Amino acid sequence: MRFSLVSLTSGLLLSGAAATFQKQCTDADIVEHTGNPAGTIQVIQNVTTYISAPNPLSLRALARRNTAVIYLTDVFGIELLQNKRLADSFAKAGYLTIAPDMLEGEALPTDLNVPGLNLTEYTLRHGPANVDPIVAKAVAYARSRPGITKVAITGYCFGGKYAFRFLSAGRNVDAGFTAHPSLLVDAEITAITKPIGLALAETDTMLTPARRAEMEVLLQATNKPYQVSLYSGTAHGFGVRADITDPEQKFAKEEAFLQAVRWFDNYA
Repeated sequence: MRFSLVSLTSGLLLSGAAATFQKQCTDADIVEHTGNPAGTIQVIQNVTTYISAPNPLSLRALARRNTAVIYLTDVFGIELLQNKRLADSFAKAGYLTIAPDMLEGEALPTDLNVPGLNLTEYTLRHGPANVDPIVAKAVAYARSRPGITKVAITGYCFGGKYAFRFLSAGRNVDAGFTAHPSLLVDAEITAITKPIGLALAETDTMLTPARRAEMEVLLQATNKPYQVSLYSGTAHGFGVRADITDPEQKFAKEEAFLQAVRWFDNYA
């Protein structure tokens, strides 16, 4: 039997490419835990925005070149290094990633024990009337980018509420994911018209076991694809701010990220 050197070499290259593609799809090493942010700050329609673009030559970027991800932060905003790194991780997974400053320069410090801080007043000031238009601008910007035909949305804690809100009809978003969402009301869950994936913490005063059970019933009633994953050894915020020196927390953060990537790969 005779083999063509060209075809054999091509086959090896394709085999190697396929292996690399699979590795990039599933390996936790695409999750950025350290290092400087790779994205840039831009002003999009008067909204300060962190944008992280994939390496255009990577197999993941080629495979996901038609999909952008809108990244909605927790109350610590795009200033938080972990938020930038997670946005960069989505870019490494092949997605153009767009993180608008939903808090309009009023991100909270990671230590919430600030004298005089009124969280109720803060969340009212940054409610849907103010935040929805900011997210809508990010979605419109994503849709305006050359080649983008699909938009996914991911939200963490505070941002999770808006990930749900932008899965309702007419929002131009194709799929969503959220980790430990907060302040969700029933109507925002039942209004979804697109697939939603959730990563939830074992210990979360903002999303108790009783509330988790209620949410599952509401999700079932939507007749839309959904996934609910519960991560042991975690607390509210683990999707972004897990203690990566704790192996269980580190694994949970990475697995929740990969859950989001696989969800978007399938539905967006």
